[in-house]
Amino acid sequence: MTFARLAAVLAVATAAAAPFHPAAGAASVSSAAKPFDANALVRLERVSDPRVAPNGRAVAYTLRTTDYDANKGMQAIWLHDLEAGTTRRLTAGKGSSHSPRWASDGSLYFLSTRSDSQQVWRLSLDGGGEAQAVTALPLDVGAFVLSPTGDRIAISVDSYPDLGADLAASKKRLDARAAQKNSGVLYDKLFVRHWDTWKNGTRAQLFGFALDEQGAATGNAQWLSNGIDGDVPSKPFGGDEEITYTPDGKSVIFGARIAGVSEAWSTNLDLFRVPSDGSAKPENLTADNPATDTGPVVSADGRWLAYRAMKRAGFEADRYAIIVREIGRDGQIGPAREVAPKWDRSADTLQFSPDGRKLYATADDLGQHRVFAIEVATGRAKALTGDGYVEGFALARDALIVAHNTLAGPTQLYKVKLSGSAPLQLTQHNAQTLDTLAFGDYEQFSFKGWNEETVYGHVVKPVGYVAGKKYPIAFIIHGGPQGSMGNHFHYRWNPQTYAGAGFAVVFIDFHGSTGYGQAFTDAISGHWGDRPLEDLQKGYAAALAKYDFLDEKRAAALGASYGGYMINWIAGNWSAPWKALVNHDGVFDNRAMAYSTEELWFDEWEHGGTQFEHPAAYEQFNPVNHVAKWRVPMLVVQGGLDFRVTLDQGISTFTALQRRGVPSQLLHFPDENHWVLKPQNSVQWHEAVTAWIKRWTAEE
Repeated sequence: MTFARLAAVLAVATAAAAPFHPAAGAASVSSAAKPFDANALVRLERVSDPRVAPNGRAVAYTLRTTDYDANKGMQAIWLHDLEAGTTRRLTAGKGSSHSPRWASDGSLYFLSTRSDSQQVWRLSLDGGGEAQAVTALPLDVGAFVLSPTGDRIAISVDSYPDLGADLAASKKRLDARAAQKNSGVLYDKLFVRHWDTWKNGTRAQLFGFALDEQGAATGNAQWLSNGIDGDVPSKPFGGDEEITYTPDGKSVIFGARIAGVSEAWSTNLDLFRVPSDGSAKPENLTADNPATDTGPVVSADGRWLAYRAMKRAGFEADRYAIIVREIGRDGQIGPAREVAPKWDRSADTLQFSPDGRKLYATADDLGQHRVFAIEVATGRAKALTGDGYVEGFALARDALIVAHNTLAGPTQLYKVKLSGSAPLQLTQHNAQTLDTLAFGDYEQFSFKGWNEETVYGHVVKPVGYVAGKKYPIAFIIHGGPQGSMGNHFHYRWNPQTYAGAGFAVVFIDFHGSTGYGQAFTDAISGHWGDRPLEDLQKGYAAALAKYDFLDEKRAAALGASYGGYMINWIAGNWSAPWKALVNHDGVFDNRAMAYSTEELWFDEWEHGGTQFEHPAAYEQFNPVNHVAKWRVPMLVVQGGLDFRVTLDQGISTFTALQRRGVPSQLLHFPDENHWVLKPQNSVQWHEAVTAWIKRWTAEE
């Protein structure tokens, strides 16, 4: 099989709707190929986190494989030689290894659990040999950053702030609490739980260590986040992109949300600077902005600090603007300047060019996720990648190394010349597996949605499509709601699994989605049940009119998170088209959600304030008020560790269905959070969902 088709869709393209893109290897898939399904999905090798060596000759990356019998993923570090074109595995043996980071001397540092605790390890690539431990701390290392000068390392560890840099004392307290016979925990402020974890009093704290001549951490830990009542990096999803050294190695800049009593309703992340030896407490560089500041990067000459910032406090989906500030020789920080105020996209993952004249960033863009080059002086932004989804990138001399995927197949590494020439595929993971699998062709389309504005969607043909035949519809509604479901090979909600099950798949980036300008994203706030519903209705009608293979008499609607909310909403407000519904971790009662979810800032922004101050806003589009009209069979899926949309919401949905006499099932995963992550649970989830929608959309 050839991957040329995948490379072709990576080339820079216009945003206009294109003809159907062939699925991976469509021209050469044999008639014996099996339709893609969840069993194949969970076993695919997953490429991520490319990092280019200082000399530009190699790229290290993480590859995740699945141990299905053990019901878990395993990670290893791989290396692609950019000059020889060869690819090899660097780490093996016990445990998982991930997060490869190059030192200035060309050695490779990474996180590994090979010692039964997650620690930092170092591998010299000069003469072979085994990896050597960099840290042997009593607690797991969550993230690390190397100094450009090669003599220091900053490490994040979950520890008790009142015990300072005494990590052994934190470990002793954790062990003592685990051994207690009583189990009660007394709280006096929020959060009491976050995402999928109950709070135990520890914080992700940042510590600095000197590195000896062998590259190992030595001496006592310096407490770099001393006095910061917050997590470094932020939880639950922050990583080392929130921490950076200045090029001279003398300072560390990091992001943190000061918790206090307002942590659960504050989006005010600030940037702090601290001497890398911990000789002074951190200073707040962004105290004047009450919204989010994060993702600091410093130019190679040390002159410029760049970061991403939101402008509206309390809004987690505000546009991330790119901010630059000059750093004087005396360490003084200059005034903030937005680099590209007219570029109506939300930036992510910044990186300076070597000369400091450009910043590279990823951003959602019309159903794709591209890399852009932004000129610091003028703000001119240019897309460097075309259709598809860039998971990560790194700069390599005159090119970018991108981890890229499309609806046609999973992530591979590509070399994209900055001059704009055709991309070169570097890795061939899953090649033999993909040779045996069949995928559905796909196409993006557009229509006039709410307010007569252009809205985009995608359709995926079923595997084995035959012209003139009609197929049942899987209509997928994405979560967020400020997110995007587009040209992306997803490992949870992957449209190709439904195409493999014989469904034609339709999904719409309704108002509220990202990548279409901030006004488009803002349009959903306070309008959960009307504007996006109008887009979904018009998008569904447009798809039926455009694609004659869609069988409107056999249609099922599915969604998770906000998509699950929308399933509950349409059950009482747009039930006519659907033979079956699937609600995964969706909101049932807005009022109850306001008091059970953990990140209160989300609900309060979306409804214009707290429930007790604005009760009418929570009732305006509340699914619970329309249960009397529910009639369509529904499968409800709920994670027991979901503290975002809590277990009571799923049980309430199922109770309402049962009490109404509507055919229904509840699939409860006591060991999963807002997502279904364990391989065998994922297969069970997919099989239950597919069986449910097949049951109700079967030909009569």
